[in-house]
Amino acid sequence: MDINKVTVLVFVSMLISACAGYGEKDVSPLTQELIACKEPRPQICTQEYNPVCATYKNGSKKTGSTACTACSDSKVLGYTKRACETVAVE
Repeated sequence: MDINKVTVLVFVSMLISACAGYGEKDVSPLTQELIACKEPRPQICTQEYNPVCATYKNGSKKTGSTACTACSDSKVLGYTKRACETVAVE
């Protein structure tokens, strides 16, 4: 191999390894930190779907379409940024 091919291979390898760890980590909602809902609670939310796992005061969890819609319910303490995990029933 000539020096140009080696240089290109080294550069591409460095580029790939640098990009491999970039972006959001795939973290389960069970291990994510709870984001507390703030007062005053939202009165109006846009219609979109960016699911969150809402945690209610009684400890239950339910997937909400957005953080805004989850926190608009006064029974919700906070949320994690993903849909709630479902448990398979055997």
